[in-house]
Amino acid sequence: MERGVEWNFEPTLDRISALMDVLGSPQRSYQVIHVAGTNGKSTTTRMIETILRERNLRVGRFTSPHLVSMRERISVDGAPLSEERFAEVYEDVLPYLEMIDAKGRRLSFFETLTAMAFVAFADAPVDVAVIETGMGGSFDATNVADGTVAVITPISLDHMDYLGPDVETIAGEKAGIIKPGAMAVLAQQQLPAAEVLMRRAAEVGATVAREGLEFGVLGRELAVGGQLLHLKSLKGTYDEVLLPLYGAHQASNAACALAAVEALTAGSDPLDPELVRQAFLQVTSPGRLEVVRRGPTVLVDAAHNPGGIQATLDGVQESFGFDKLVGVVAMFADKDVEGILELLEPMMDEIVVTRNSSPRSMDVDELATLAEEIFDPDRVHRADRLDEAIDRAIAIADEAGEFGGAGVLITGSVVTAGDARLLFKAGEAG
Repeated sequence: MERGVEWNFEPTLDRISALMDVLGSPQRSYQVIHVAGTNGKSTTTRMIETILRERNLRVGRFTSPHLVSMRERISVDGAPLSEERFAEVYEDVLPYLEMIDAKGRRLSFFETLTAMAFVAFADAPVDVAVIETGMGGSFDATNVADGTVAVITPISLDHMDYLGPDVETIAGEKAGIIKPGAMAVLAQQQLPAAEVLMRRAAEVGATVAREGLEFGVLGRELAVGGQLLHLKSLKGTYDEVLLPLYGAHQASNAACALAAVEALTAGSDPLDPELVRQAFLQVTSPGRLEVVRRGPTVLVDAAHNPGGIQATLDGVQESFGFDKLVGVVAMFADKDVEGILELLEPMMDEIVVTRNSSPRSMDVDELATLAEEIFDPDRVHRADRLDEAIDRAIAIADEAGEFGGAGVLITGSVVTAGDARLLFKAGEAG
């Protein structure tokens, strides 16, 4: 699939719209829940899918980026497309891709995958597709679909080169998925972002449901393997909901997911509380505060911007309470590396800096130099490869003694998380 690099972003829907037209607009053959935001998109998408499937609906899920296999991005019935099916869908779409390419409008890598997802879902056929934006909203290739429900997870600074320099501008781009007559489910936002989203909803005549007002988390407490939630949603309240994920941010994601499903559901009756409990029990979110080893505890997290890192650190502190935390960090050079390191410094006793498998990964020595300016130099270690870095971090944690309460957190990038899951053989993120 020679379609350039994924991060080469051009703000236009012209090519993907032309492709959808010649394909017969497959994205209009099922209901769509569209999910945008800076952090929490993939997890919220997976939660929505799980609740819908528990209601015996056939569901397509499109997420990005992937952790290990590209096939993870396109899921039907809760499982990634098989290698054979993935190849078949590409072959089905290819003649139409070439038709648009021939007009001088060569489709990108992400546009191609988006088209494949829409076609695979129409062929299944699914009842509902839960679609996560790649980046932004208005000009994201996924926005050729019109979501009956638009979910906006928390917005913070990320991809500023493409989406704009401040939260308001970024919110304006993400608000583009809110379509006329839709229901907009809004996670708690910084005030400037909230104002932009509310203005967009008013302009297009969308109904709004806001976390903390129309729905939200009424209460939560730590539980073995996760947390016990009391949720208020649009049509009722749900108690004793066990969510096998860590952190307040995951509770908020759960509240948004539940509101999105209720918004899609006809009538005013709440969902069956037992169905909701069963759905959340099954939720997984690979690479999001995922425990991949015990003794010492090793966590993998895909956070890659300050907002995501802060939520992760809050979750670690609340749910694990390590006496000593060792970090393994590899990041992309175009991220807010210093901002992330400054957040990590008070929480991490020692840090091992390394690189991941992406060509965008920051050079180890460059990352180490930045880390040494923020941490004491004797708290910073470097390793040229991720596997070496993990071994080093585990050894440092082991030195704390078996009962020392030490843990390892591997973070900094989705690619770092994916590489680590592969090393720990954590399985396909289906």
